[in-house]
Amino acid sequence: MSGPLVLRGSVSLPEAELMWRFSRSSGPGGQHVNTSDTQVELRFDLARTEALPEVWKRRALERLAGRLTDGVVTVRASEHRSQWRNREAAAVRLAALLAEATAPPPAPRRPTRVPRGINERRLREKKRRSETKRGRSARDW
Repeated sequence: MSGPLVLRGSVSLPEAELMWRFSRSSGPGGQHVNTSDTQVELRFDLARTEALPEVWKRRALERLAGRLTDGVVTVRASEHRSQWRNREAAAVRLAALLAEATAPPPAPRRPTRVPRGINERRLREKKRRSETKRGRSARDW
């Protein structure tokens, strides 16, 4: 990972604001797993960043409130055996998380009426179904 992490458009997170931590990963890998720090933890201080526009920052803080610890969002990656690939996976995961959290809210739904034809078709079908079931009753044996 080198250079800034692009979120959306021209907005990116500078490398200086990303905090990396490496530790030993669990899982398969044989003797290699006991000697190398392949698990990656990527931390980004969302509350104190100057890289995001104020509106995006407010939106992200609100939407990620459950994931934040003192305003810091943390992402872990340990699915690959190499540290480099885990770094890339963590960076992609953080970028996707922040891009989703800073996205504008969807346009409000405009309520519409149910067309009369659909309602009539539904009632006709209900009546036909009830006639079919009434015909199955054992009345005049």
